[in-house]
Amino acid sequence: MTALETRLRRASDLTPSRVGVPGTSRFVDVGDVTLHTVVAGPEDGEPVVLLHGFPEFWYGWHAYLEPLANAGYRVVVPDQRGYHRSEKPTAVSAYHPDRLAGDVCGLLDALDIQDAHLVGHDWGALVGWWVGLHTPERLRTLSILNVPHPTAFRRALTRNPRQLLRSWYAGFFQLPRIPELIAPVGNWPVLTDVLEQTSRPGTFDETDFERYRMAWGVDGAYRSMVNWYRAMGRANPRPRTERVTPPTLVLWGANDDFLLESLAAESAAYCATSRLVVLDDATHWLHHEEPDRVLEELTRQFRTVP
Repeated sequence: MTALETRLRRASDLTPSRVGVPGTSRFVDVGDVTLHTVVAGPEDGEPVVLLHGFPEFWYGWHAYLEPLANAGYRVVVPDQRGYHRSEKPTAVSAYHPDRLAGDVCGLLDALDIQDAHLVGHDWGALVGWWVGLHTPERLRTLSILNVPHPTAFRRALTRNPRQLLRSWYAGFFQLPRIPELIAPVGNWPVLTDVLEQTSRPGTFDETDFERYRMAWGVDGAYRSMVNWYRAMGRANPRPRTERVTPPTLVLWGANDDFLLESLAAESAAYCATSRLVVLDDATHWLHHEEPDRVLEELTRQFRTVP
């Protein structure tokens, strides 16, 4: 067995049963691509879609599957386009936010879901904003974790040198091939160090890191993950509207090394109906650090819709 075949086999082992959480793995044709998706909970439950960010995959939400499923929700957690076991287009343009948001709508269509509670962290939150701005009819509620509204972020990058400095790595990711060559050397220390150094001590353990390494090592995955940044840098996309109409929760870890805390309130101001919750002791990785509090705020948000 080749090294590549070994990595693919190991990644295929990262199923809910192997990780020890409820749910089944499905490969769902969402239109342009096929997404590996974990689904848990009753078929007739209120649908909740959880979107991971960089550099995670469906496993980033593994702690939420059992409590949400036990509460009666139908939980849908995809590996987003290019990540882990999902399809990996090679063109940078395939990772434009319009395409990423289209994947969410395609996933809802494929699972016969008219509208859902959508939750996103990091890049998953950017996709959440994009869905909320362009296809609000598909959302019951929107919950955003530590990524600003795209207009608020654009203004911060052009007006606030502190935010520009914090976002330096996005410029590095624009380089061709170099990020992909550097990251795996020495068993992915660049990524594991970032996770460890920007989170509270003990947030991630060696089991987590080993599972992430498996996902990052799938052929073409890391190139695709970086292409999300390249697509944003090259296309410089702007949403067609700025007002978000679905009920929106902005949930923010105040000690985010990548994003200014002020962006949370600025983002909430773009929402017709918003609720802002700041966790003073949490970082960018708040859903790992404060799962009970995050779950409490999410389910409270879901209940805002009759």
